[in-house]
Amino acid sequence: MTLVALPVLLFQRTGSGTLAGVLVGLEAVPYLVLGLPAGALVDRWDHRRTMVVTSCLSGLTMASIPVANWAGVLTTPHLLISAVLVASVFVFFDAASFGAVPAIVGRDAVAAATGAMVSVSTVVNLVGPAVGGVAAATVGAASVLALDALSYLVGAILLSRARWAVPAAADRSRADRSGPAGSRVSRTRRDIAEGLGYIRGHRLIRTLTLLGAGSSLSGGAVTGLVVVVAVRQFGLPDDDPRIGLLYVAAALGTLIVSQLLSRVHRHVPTGTITLGALGASTLALIGWSLNTAWLPGMGILLLWQASTSLVILNGIVVRQAVTPLRLQARVNTTARMIAWGGTPLGAVLAGILADAWGTRAALLTASAGVGLALVAGLMAGLGHTGRLQDLIRADEAPANPPQAGPGGPDAAVRAVTAAE
Repeated sequence: MTLVALPVLLFQRTGSGTLAGVLVGLEAVPYLVLGLPAGALVDRWDHRRTMVVTSCLSGLTMASIPVANWAGVLTTPHLLISAVLVASVFVFFDAASFGAVPAIVGRDAVAAATGAMVSVSTVVNLVGPAVGGVAAATVGAASVLALDALSYLVGAILLSRARWAVPAAADRSRADRSGPAGSRVSRTRRDIAEGLGYIRGHRLIRTLTLLGAGSSLSGGAVTGLVVVVAVRQFGLPDDDPRIGLLYVAAALGTLIVSQLLSRVHRHVPTGTITLGALGASTLALIGWSLNTAWLPGMGILLLWQASTSLVILNGIVVRQAVTPLRLQARVNTTARMIAWGGTPLGAVLAGILADAWGTRAALLTASAGVGLALVAGLMAGLGHTGRLQDLIRADEAPANPPQAGPGGPDAAVRAVTAAE
């Protein structure tokens, strides 16, 4: 609901489209700035406590807006600062949740858990803006934010009652947290370097992360041009409600994939999942660029979103299933930073190309980029990677001679490949 209510409240106060754009940009910046240090710090903290505290902070920050509005002292800087604070706190919550999921459900159930969470998130993103828009029109945007603040606090209470095994990495000695500031900074830098080194040294995770970034670039391009394509290629008026249905179709694509995610991982090798999804995404992008009718466009957009979501979700599941618990926050926030960085870049580049050469040229360029990602995945040997269960078993197997020398994080991938 905040997705609608906060921009509405800002626009009601200022009437500025520029500030509305600034609000969106400000909400994206914290992950890019804080992702690396947040991941390193959260890997040393208790994940449940981190999620409870961050939920409380988000709730209190959101609650300050309606309180200030009802008191007649709400200002535009208050709205913008609150948006930045909530987005910043979310980085730490997100990092903790990455470590919590495999600790709660176990590695074997990560795909099912991720699919369930994405399903719920997608439904919320479908229903939330609609409910938020109606509520903002009836009871006011400030009151909607009060409800959102309450939901954060309820979430904190529920999380405080949850129990799961705390990874050993969260049980750091007090010396790590109470030592000199210089040593703590150095420790954080070393932890960041360790997380980056793990991604760089693990062939499968490195490859899936980079390919996921490529999908995010194309995702930014398509998402940024949905309205433009609807108007220029499909001939719809810019206020036609069918434009909203295009976004619904895209969300349904993600929902379908999230429902099938665990089943796909049980039967299809992880590398094949990404390669197949990249191929489908390339074809869908070509179709989207050539299509000139609204109704077929919905189906094409659904297929594109489903395949693109599958590339990204496959990378998330593999990272959570294979990465040691003590590195979960660092590895996953780093990958999320790469992905989130690609989305706005793709949107900007596609917008420039669309204005210069037209939407068809912009989308065909995006499809060429995804096609190159497919070729890169084939050259990286993704077609020879085993199923998720095989990777987990190989990763958990004790290192035995005759594997001379350190196995490194690629040991699981090599073991599965050799078994084939």
